[in-house]
Amino acid sequence: MASAPKTQTLARAVRPDLAAVRVAAEQHTVISTRQLTDCGLASGAITVRVRRGNLRRLHRGVYALGAGPLTLRARLVAAVLACGPGAILSHFAAAAWWGFVVWDERRVDVTVPRAAGRRVPAIRPRRPRALSPRDAWRRDGIDITSPARTVLDLAAELPASALRRMVRQALTERRVSIRDLTAVIERSTGHAGTAAVQGLITDGHVATRSELEDRALDLLGQAGIERPEVNAKLVLGQRAVEPDLLWRRQRLVVELDGAAWHDNRLSREDDAARQALLEAHGYRVVRITWRQLVDAPAQTLARIRAALGEEPADIGVSNVA
Repeated sequence: MASAPKTQTLARAVRPDLAAVRVAAEQHTVISTRQLTDCGLASGAITVRVRRGNLRRLHRGVYALGAGPLTLRARLVAAVLACGPGAILSHFAAAAWWGFVVWDERRVDVTVPRAAGRRVPAIRPRRPRALSPRDAWRRDGIDITSPARTVLDLAAELPASALRRMVRQALTERRVSIRDLTAVIERSTGHAGTAAVQGLITDGHVATRSELEDRALDLLGQAGIERPEVNAKLVLGQRAVEPDLLWRRQRLVVELDGAAWHDNRLSREDDAARQALLEAHGYRVVRITWRQLVDAPAQTLARIRAALGEEPADIGVSNVA
């Protein structure tokens, strides 16, 4: 025999209002009419609480507790609840939840059952051909596509540079692995994002820590320069350091100086101490700023080629997108 829904079990143990508060607390202060009913509140009681301001209507059949400001996560939970049973956060909205992209106030992407016909304002319904149960997760109060499936879904829609950045960030934060991406492709036959993700995997893209590192790797790849190790650990004497880019055989280090991390006295002093340590152990250090990388890519490549001992190459290089 199937067990009773969690909200019904909770309602039998505590007063309806307290049960509703507990359910909403697990969903970033958001709750649906069905859940309120499961907690023991009849439709008339719900109406009274709306009039009193205890419940604030967000969508038809979806409410927030109280009048406080809504977080982004609360708004995303509300969108999923508004689409009814079987709905799941996906695509750009799921990527924003996972922290892969910055939310830009677009319509919320929600994957819904193919038979669902209800339209909800401010929500973009998605109806993929198939979604494996392995990619339909329940996390932190919301039904959402797995990180790997989220990457695959967006691979069909994002520009190549934005997709590279998202995948690198996901790898860095260990939200996904190459194995995860390979597996999601195998169980999502015919998905439009497959070719783009496969291209990233076969090209050997590595995890990076910043957009500046992404841009540097893209520029190097465009120019055909040997790919360096990224954030590799070196033990020099009694100290371990992790250069941004390392060509171990040539004993060359490139340090990428983004303003966010290097534009203060303490950071500059640490950079100088690390550079002195590297140089004392026989490494050549080239420092490159964001402006040099983006505004003067040809000059930047010439510096790296010279440090690597390569002959200058007459290769046209566009600004890194």
